[in-house]
Amino acid sequence: MNYLPNIIFAIALIVGFGYFARNVKKLVRNIKLGQDVDVSDNRSQRWKNMINIALGQSKMVKRPVSGFLHVVVYIGFIIINIEVLEIIIDGLFGTHRIFSQVLPEAVYGFLIGSFEVLAFLVFVAVVVFWIRRNIIKIQRFWKSEMKGWPKNDGNFILYFEMVLMILFLVMNAADTTFQNMESGNVISQFISPLFSGMSPESLHIIERGAWWLHIVGILIFLNYLYFSKHLHILLAFPNTFYGRVNNKGQLNNLESVTKEVKMMMDPDADPFAAAPEGAEDETPAKFGASDVQDLTWVQLLNAYTCTECGRCTSECPANLTGKKLSPRKIMMDTRDRLEEVGKNIDVNNGEFKDDGKQLLGDYITNEEIWACTSCNACVEACPVSIDPLSIIIEMRRYLVMEQSAAPAELNNMMTNIENNGAPWPYNQMDRLNWKNE
Repeated sequence: MNYLPNIIFAIALIVGFGYFARNVKKLVRNIKLGQDVDVSDNRSQRWKNMINIALGQSKMVKRPVSGFLHVVVYIGFIIINIEVLEIIIDGLFGTHRIFSQVLPEAVYGFLIGSFEVLAFLVFVAVVVFWIRRNIIKIQRFWKSEMKGWPKNDGNFILYFEMVLMILFLVMNAADTTFQNMESGNVISQFISPLFSGMSPESLHIIERGAWWLHIVGILIFLNYLYFSKHLHILLAFPNTFYGRVNNKGQLNNLESVTKEVKMMMDPDADPFAAAPEGAEDETPAKFGASDVQDLTWVQLLNAYTCTECGRCTSECPANLTGKKLSPRKIMMDTRDRLEEVGKNIDVNNGEFKDDGKQLLGDYITNEEIWACTSCNACVEACPVSIDPLSIIIEMRRYLVMEQSAAPAELNNMMTNIENNGAPWPYNQMDRLNWKNE
């Protein structure tokens, strides 16, 4: 018996899954570069969010057309990939359709028939997605940030999915043993006439070729995920679990600022008092964020989860009125900078060396973050619970509290609050004068 194909298959499997595991390790390392944050609260609500949003696609279907098509692709890929288990067993042990030998013919036929119908539906849905993106040219797919790699990446994913579905159906259509069963060949029976008149040897070559290309394509697709916006296939589940569960309009307080305010309001507090014996001197915390290491690990997880669908940007009132802000770009820039930092660590033996760049300024401009109205439309629109607003707020905090670089209008307001106790330029005796204007 020739074991060479089995050995080659095992090597391909080890290389494919090994490279994937390596990239997952790198992904986790990059996310952990973020600041720690406590997300252990409301666990029951978090589980509900993950089940409803990630598994149930509840926010995806708010836009019925794209939502329905996405559900078809989502369900199709999950169920069709059950068949990958049979392919792996066949590849490792040299069997052929092992499940047909252990399952009743009717059950096996029902399974493969279901896979074929779903494969056809996935193919149709992906074609519609491609038409929407490239022929109809839906506006949110043609924003300024969607040029070059982001645009090509979206199409590459669609081509991958089309080819994988075609290979699955061709593999079944060229398999004479399977076709002779006349059970389960719901779609492939209409493709098999294309191969009529071919010799058994030619059909075997086509079937084996499609089989090999299908499994190798799946391994390539698996490893392509790390470099693609399609990481949300894996990360949507943890991202929705660790997403915000409090009121959307609620902003977090900086602990360092809270402590300082409490000290100012405490008449018995001595700001010059020596630290308690044995306590270490604390380095003042950085206010806000200027680079990815200043963000929390949840925010970095958000960046990797972004699927660049553009729903956030299409709902953003600042973007709709021509401002430079695009919430999608905020997430894409955060991910790009995080990847740059990760590569810096890779080439410097696990240590980050200052490269003279940062997220704020080199990737995201002040104009972008000050254009935000803090309305939360982007957060509400995201189908996988990504929070671009939280990143914008942290960068604003950095500009105000570390750089004193707020817009002149905001500085005037804060000066008035400090001096007059109100945003308006009236002294405390004249605070009600605004009523007469």
